[in-house]
Amino acid sequence: MSKITAAITAVGAYVPDYVLTNDILATMVDTNDEWITTRTGIKERRILKDKDKGSSFLGIKAAEDLIAKKNLDPKEIDMVIFATATPDLPVAATSAYAASQIGAVNAFSYDLQAACSSFLYGMSTAASYIESGRYKKILLIGADKMSSIIDYTDRTTCIIFGDGGGAVLFEPNEEGLGLQDEYLRTDGIGREFLKIEAGGSLLPPSEETVAKRQHFVQQDGKTVFKYAVSNMADASTKILERNNMTGQDVNWLIAHQANKRIIDATANRMGLDDSKVLMNIQRYGNTTSATLPLLLHDYEKQLKKGDNIVFASFGGGFTWGSIYLKWAYNS
Repeated sequence: MSKITAAITAVGAYVPDYVLTNDILATMVDTNDEWITTRTGIKERRILKDKDKGSSFLGIKAAEDLIAKKNLDPKEIDMVIFATATPDLPVAATSAYAASQIGAVNAFSYDLQAACSSFLYGMSTAASYIESGRYKKILLIGADKMSSIIDYTDRTTCIIFGDGGGAVLFEPNEEGLGLQDEYLRTDGIGREFLKIEAGGSLLPPSEETVAKRQHFVQQDGKTVFKYAVSNMADASTKILERNNMTGQDVNWLIAHQANKRIIDATANRMGLDDSKVLMNIQRYGNTTSATLPLLLHDYEKQLKKGDNIVFASFGGGFTWGSIYLKWAYNS
């Protein structure tokens, strides 16, 4: 019998209509387009303005896009993993609601939270289930309504984040395509440098925590940048070394879209030409769990069967890693 690998066989995505440009942000906080662009590479981001809609809406829309493109019967989906740092509710699983809404009535589902590495870790999880032989169709959704946890009076964070959703379908493959290798890591030191202080079991919500704006993302930008540059680049080069590859063997780098300088540093360490580095940070900013599937969606037509793709991410916790995947189809 051929070894079963886990391949991505379909992609879907969704971003809200409202465009928050750098110029609009400059009317809200002390910043300007040149300052944001030179430091982050971001020109605009999408924002879900409807207060009655959460991350589930973004994920459901992305899943529906995938289902329509693939002409997939949602009843055939065995499992739904919803990667998010901004679940609709603290207890009720966002994945369960999303699965029901798309008609995946035969799937079990759960949420996966690893900050900006949530989707990357979800890829590892979905692939492991497929490789076990017990599941045939796993829908991995990455979606975040980051605007719900961003303080738009804090220029260090509000310039970075946007809202969006993406989804991929994992299925068994016997041609040797799909996920080949992974290098995933964590370090609890990150808890001090990128966090939301209140709302969890350590510091439950109160009038005081709301007044102190402790329910918004706080970041020590310089420290996070330093760790992100070194760790994302290290993980990506380790993946190459472990698989006897160089930058010449890589067709595409799909890196978490947090900061253009971090992406450039990772590509340089890997010895990659700029033409191999997929980027949409200028349009969406950092959509956290949605950045990787949004890149797949935006560049799907350029991906060819057999292409060597390296995924890389870095997020709060700290969480980070890299995955090597062979693309399984021609769009």
